[in-house]
Amino acid sequence: MKKRPLPPSLSPGIKLIDSHCHLDMDAYKGQLDGILQSAAAAGVNRVITIGIDLASSRKAVEIADKYPGVFATVGIHPHSAEEANEEGYTELSALAANPKVVGYGEIGLDYAKQYAPVDVQQKQFARQLKLAKKLQLPVIIHDREAHEDTLKIITENMPYPAGGVLHCFSGDLFFAKEILDLGFYISIPGIVTFKNANDIQEVAQAVPMDRILLETDGPFLTPDPWRGKTNRPDYLLYTAGKTAELRNITVDEVARQTTLNAVKFFNLPSTERTTL
Repeated sequence: MKKRPLPPSLSPGIKLIDSHCHLDMDAYKGQLDGILQSAAAAGVNRVITIGIDLASSRKAVEIADKYPGVFATVGIHPHSAEEANEEGYTELSALAANPKVVGYGEIGLDYAKQYAPVDVQQKQFARQLKLAKKLQLPVIIHDREAHEDTLKIITENMPYPAGGVLHCFSGDLFFAKEILDLGFYISIPGIVTFKNANDIQEVAQAVPMDRILLETDGPFLTPDPWRGKTNRPDYLLYTAGKTAELRNITVDEVARQTTLNAVKFFNLPSTERTTL
């Protein structure tokens, strides 16, 4: 069997932050201690676990409370937009009072699968943008095959004092520039390691380094050479390595800047005080 290449290694004291992972999902069930230990050993010493509905938001907060280096977000994914209601938003607001909650999302639009009708997705997206601003939390936005409407709804609900990010960015460089003009960050997923992922590779190469976050979106979108397997926070090193290669800089430089970006965006404690 062909041996998979090892990820790049970070210099001592250099750390990475996985800005978007779903630690509550079944793929990690019963394995979290080991997965987070592997992440820490690889230099990924903080993980943001993302809520996608009421149940997962509750679980995200529970996991964040258990592990010092894990932080949570809350929100309702477009796939679950039909389940959204004011009672649920009241509960999400209560969850957001937990100091380990550092963002609102993921929220947005998904026209690829359309598990919820487009008009419902749009209505709940706008509703949640308003709630995130009320809660003074940065927004984490899901946009799949819905660039035009995503941009429209974001723009209609400006400004965002706490900031925002398009997670798992899937647009081209032109769309990236439109998002950057709004003051948002762009999050680079493991897709950047795929052979023919030209658009995201161009984005990862050209976007200013102080506007980039890195993510796994685990357990999904596993980078090469583990594509098709369950994604894990320690695999973020492959994404960081590819980003460094595209920009002709060191992986330490990528890690240092994207960590600063994530700390600023999520208003996280200092590295010295927090480990997994």
